[in-house]
Amino acid sequence: MQLLFWLLVFARLGHYSAKNASCALNLPNEVLPPISIVICGCNEADNLSKYLDRFLAQDYPFFEVVVVNDNSVDETEKILLAFQKKYSILHPVTITEQHPPGKKFALQVGIAAAKYDLLLLSDADCYPSSPHWIRHMQSLIKDEVLIGLGYSPYEYRNGLLNRFICFEAIYTAIQYFSFSIVGMPYMGVGRNLIYHKSLYQQQQGFSTHLDLASGDDDLFVNAVATRKNTAVQLASESFVFTIPKMTWGGYYHQKTRHLTTGTRYKPLHQVVLGMLSASHFFHYVGALAWGLYSGHWGIVLIFYLARATVVAMVSRPIFSRLKALSLWPWMLLLDLMYLFYYFVFAPVLIIGNPRTSWKH
Repeated sequence: MQLLFWLLVFARLGHYSAKNASCALNLPNEVLPPISIVICGCNEADNLSKYLDRFLAQDYPFFEVVVVNDNSVDETEKILLAFQKKYSILHPVTITEQHPPGKKFALQVGIAAAKYDLLLLSDADCYPSSPHWIRHMQSLIKDEVLIGLGYSPYEYRNGLLNRFICFEAIYTAIQYFSFSIVGMPYMGVGRNLIYHKSLYQQQQGFSTHLDLASGDDDLFVNAVATRKNTAVQLASESFVFTIPKMTWGGYYHQKTRHLTTGTRYKPLHQVVLGMLSASHFFHYVGALAWGLYSGHWGIVLIFYLARATVVAMVSRPIFSRLKALSLWPWMLLLDLMYLFYYFVFAPVLIIGNPRTSWKH
């Protein structure tokens, strides 16, 4: 039932995104509002040199790019100055003072420096999939809609680690997009997120969770998003690709930092998300326990094959919608691996994460 629900939601979402995609590219320039892109980075010289021009060369009439250089000791400042000579819309901001761990202080500085009310956020290790990224994300903001949730997949590379990272990102996206569509938005991803600065100011920024290194995206959205003021965008030209971690240790530290925010979600969101995770977890653990207790392994196999068939059928259109069909043949293995994800990261949800730096 859970997977069928997601399929119905994404069917609606596909129609919605296609309609928005057409509108986004056909709006006359004079009606488009100015936008401030805000990017934060610490020691990201290599990524900025590769990807910053994709933000600066967007097909949009009125925008600026604010890049916050957060205490970098590499060539970040040199790279930014070189880009600034070519692009007058680039406005670097350098932080040299010490501040609490995490990205929030840098993002606060970037938002304060932004000239325009409409903010489009990303990171230095990301790049938009097309020159129409701004147009697609901006098309969400109209009437009562003040927040737009975009999709940020990881670059697809060889190896089991990368496949799992990409799968986990898709699994998370299915949840937060689906919840938003049915009127219960609970998070967004700061690599591809748009909202009004006035909304940020009304919420007093990140003041309610400054004690956490993360949460500048999901906890902010969790606090301010409502059924009416939030929309989603899944046009492929709106995707923002992210550079994945290359080691299991790097991935572990990244996820432990992110997962500490879940306990601060609204109680209803925590309950529903917990139920979804529990249903996934106990499908495997419950079947194993029942097989060991009863010895009816044939029945266990039948139930597993029945669910696997449904998973394969339902996930294929979703993976196609998210331009990840190359990952689909690995779906059943990755779905099983997610069981170990719960075991590995459950302690983080219980005791927290002692690691607080936002740059790993």
